[in-house]
Amino acid sequence: MASASAPTIRCAAATSRSRSVRPSSWIRKRRSCVSDAVTTSASAPRSAGTPRSAWAPRSAWAGFAQAGRHGRPQGEAGVHLTLREGVGLATVIAADGQEASLGRILTDRLGWSLPEIGAAHLVGEQGLIWSGPGQWLAIAETRAGLHGLAQALHGVAAVTDQSDARALVRVSGPDARRALSKGVAIDLHPRAFRAGQVAITAIAHVGAQIWQRDEAPSYDLAVARSFAGSVWTWLSHACAEFGCAVNREPER
Repeated sequence: MASASAPTIRCAAATSRSRSVRPSSWIRKRRSCVSDAVTTSASAPRSAGTPRSAWAPRSAWAGFAQAGRHGRPQGEAGVHLTLREGVGLATVIAADGQEASLGRILTDRLGWSLPEIGAAHLVGEQGLIWSGPGQWLAIAETRAGLHGLAQALHGVAAVTDQSDARALVRVSGPDARRALSKGVAIDLHPRAFRAGQVAITAIAHVGAQIWQRDEAPSYDLAVARSFAGSVWTWLSHACAEFGCAVNREPER
């Protein structure tokens, strides 16, 4: 048993004081918060009650892809890579037991039809692309093209904007199929994969969605935005031997 007369040992933590930490009274404080920096711009006036974002939109390919000619310099480019910017994208997932109702609403209100497994139904730059059982990727030339989609499908499908979540590139040219075949994990031979078909696959070990737009052939690739750099590194190397022309779509 410890002696009642034993001296009390004071906790070192209670008596020590870091010389590198300033007392809170020394720290200068400002009347602002993080949201102020995000929603307002000090240099730009704004009307009362209308926050103005200080963040400018940034391309998913920014810092990776440079427009111009790359790879083999002689002759015509065998592959054309078009960076698709400002495209409207949204996932559409049918509610349980509502797939038939979803199909009717899409046809009646938008003139769209639900693609069957492994198919894409596109008119120009808009339509639906199969993305898995009971789910599709809606695409439009601009974000505005999908305005009101969630409201129109309320109760029959969950609609989630993906416009900033995906990186989209169009691959075309006489050597497009040969270049993609180096790393896409499906058979792109015309007997196996044709215009109007879509696949959930991998490209250079990165999950991707690919659909063939025409028999030229030209393909659209969609990957998670966070993998854009890895995919671009592989794609630019795969296309180099054919000569590669990189273009950006004009802003809309």
